[in-house]
Amino acid sequence: MNLGLSDHLKTAFPNVTPEVRPLVINKPIADPQWLAGFASAEGCFFIGIHKSSTIKVGVNVQLEFQVTQHKRDEFLIKSIIEYLNCGNALQSKNVFRYRVSKFSDRLPLGDDPREGDLTDKIIPFFKKYPILGIKLKDFMDFCTVVNEK
Repeated sequence: MNLGLSDHLKTAFPNVTPEVRPLVINKPIADPQWLAGFASAEGCFFIGIHKSSTIKVGVNVQLEFQVTQHKRDEFLIKSIIEYLNCGNALQSKNVFRYRVSKFSDRLPLGDDPREGDLTDKIIPFFKKYPILGIKLKDFMDFCTVVNEK
């Protein structure tokens, strides 16, 4: 985050007047098109393929939708969870990550259904409110792997 000039620079440039920054008020997500546009810019449809000796075919496929932001945007990440009613938030160092990686039909009994729903919530949401731009190709590939054409 830009905190302005250091004391050393203020001394070196005494005639510089700092710009007044507006206070940003956190608001919950109110428009699905806004969320689709935000995901077009900041979202990731991740497909990971890893070798695995414990799986019969020898590989494990990991599917995940995620949005990563600076820790100051924790409210936004939690608003996405609330709006889509799925996923979870992970924090590491200065980063907050929204993540959905489970399939609702594979949740074991007793698991929190808010932590899944790629097939029931994420894919239907982006089919109804389409991703625009180049990330649409990523979404289409993601749907192909999930077998949701």
